[in-house]
Amino acid sequence: MRETVEQVINGILDAQAEELVNAGRYERTDERQAYRSGHYTRGLLTQVGRIDVSVPKLRGARFTTEVIERYRRRESSVEEAMMETYFLGVSTRNVEEVTSILWQEGVSAGTVSNLNQDAYRKVDEWRTRPLTCEYPYVFVDGTYVKRSWGGAYESVAVLVDIGVNSDGFREVIGVAEGYRESEDSWCEFLLSLRERGLRGVRMLAGDKSAGMLGALAQVFPEAMYQRCTVHFYRNVLAKVPKRRRKQVAAQLKAIHAQESLKACARKAREVAEELRTSKLADAASIVEEGFMETLTYARFPMEHWRRIRTNNGIERLNREIKRRTKAVASFPDGKAATMLAAARCKFIADGNWGSRRYLDVSLLNGWDERRDMGV
Repeated sequence: MRETVEQVINGILDAQAEELVNAGRYERTDERQAYRSGHYTRGLLTQVGRIDVSVPKLRGARFTTEVIERYRRRESSVEEAMMETYFLGVSTRNVEEVTSILWQEGVSAGTVSNLNQDAYRKVDEWRTRPLTCEYPYVFVDGTYVKRSWGGAYESVAVLVDIGVNSDGFREVIGVAEGYRESEDSWCEFLLSLRERGLRGVRMLAGDKSAGMLGALAQVFPEAMYQRCTVHFYRNVLAKVPKRRRKQVAAQLKAIHAQESLKACARKAREVAEELRTSKLADAASIVEEGFMETLTYARFPMEHWRRIRTNNGIERLNREIKRRTKAVASFPDGKAATMLAAARCKFIADGNWGSRRYLDVSLLNGWDERRDMGV
């Protein structure tokens, strides 16, 4: 295969040289535009391995070709594969070993770093792109990575925001460093999203972080807040003995398996009473005080309930960020951490994650009026 590719590329280059010269090799004609002056050999790294390309030299004209860009030593697909390998968690030094195995030629760690600089530029453009449509459902969360901060290596937050757009597809609409999941950090992050065009938000879902709640109320006061039901279960089960957790978990899931908001609220009060009777007063208090925050999803079409009552979609991204950043261990600054997290999110969003329709958002058309009428 490598020999075939080499012959085809060299044949194309010779044909282009003849067309530029306007005469065949050794042909004598008055229409000749230039003269052949031999070849020079260039190495080109392709998907089938390293090939030797014989580039024609001309006298009286400059040979240019679109087959091989000037100064290019690697096929673009090879460079994309190296960057993808790095984003998947392989360190820059180990990429050299991977390329040696795949294409019989190693690529230095410095070359991979230079390629990544161009990739990060594109990722930053994607991360700060204008948001041109409405996002009725938005999910927010944060995860922590290690980086150098004030002369010490400490954990800092990476804030992630995904939204379901007006066509029903998921998008990663924001990735930023927040130092801590404080109200100031969340406010700054959410304000930047609004400045980029985030609008039409009907519901925001997240875990019950005090800083997040305060920021959501300030930046998007018109949007409803949905507390992630999974985080709610964890908070309750933390107050339950281990031998009772399976039974209590089934009771909690029964709350959100009802057919209406009123039925869910009635079931939640029953569960709280049962927990109190079972001498689990702390767990009962958490249910009584927090169950209404977990039922916001019931104010929207039933077809959306299963996917908007949890933060599971964004937790998937957080796991990928964690898995990728573990290969680095600690970052020299916040920009490096944010860009790598954003690059990983972009890689996932460009795949099946973002190409499958997530919800039928057309069900929201006129939903507020029908809900007010009790339909």
